[in-house]
Amino acid sequence: MAAAKSNTNWFAIGISIAVVVVLVALGGLVVFLNNQANDPGTAPQSAIINDETGAIVFGDGEDTVDTYVDFMCPICGDFEKSYGEQLQTAAANGDITLNIHPVSILNRASQNTEFSTRAGSAMYCVAAEAPDAALDFFNALFANQPEENSAGISDEDLATLAEQAGAGAAADCIADGTYMDFVDSQTKAHDIAGTPTVEVNGKRLDLQAGEITEMEKLLG
Repeated sequence: MAAAKSNTNWFAIGISIAVVVVLVALGGLVVFLNNQANDPGTAPQSAIINDETGAIVFGDGEDTVDTYVDFMCPICGDFEKSYGEQLQTAAANGDITLNIHPVSILNRASQNTEFSTRAGSAMYCVAAEAPDAALDFFNALFANQPEENSAGISDEDLATLAEQAGAGAAADCIADGTYMDFVDSQTKAHDIAGTPTVEVNGKRLDLQAGEITEMEKLLG
């Protein structure tokens, strides 16, 4: 009896194998992209940076005030004009601990230059490389705050402001955008949807409901 003819469809098997390979590759790509999206980036290290919260810390008072600021945000600029000096003085006097969190929610308002993220990264650069100059640089960013929907300040000009504040050592870090991913990850981690966001002793204040008075009480 003649041997039975093989009905194996090698073409179909080849197609199936190719499909499996493609699906595995796509799955790997999805995992990679998810990891990239969730990557907190390089974390800044400094005596004035809280490793757990990412805050840039001034003062050591028992009461804490956390401010989450976007350097493009005009309302943040108004907040600093109204309360910045009082908060910084209270921190310097040991009456409060002032935790400043650079965040980025207004990149869309900087003509695709990602100014909010770049400025936040620059703030961390100065806090890491020249902590004694961090507060002066913070104030300089708001004193030179660009208008919303403008291109913002270039990295070169950010480095110039840092140098004027006494943080010339941060120039390379600013140029490299070293902490841009970290700024974006902190914005997500703290669930920041609007700025300024203010917390007193861990309680997030509803500024529209007038809860800013809870912060004002600490300032006397």
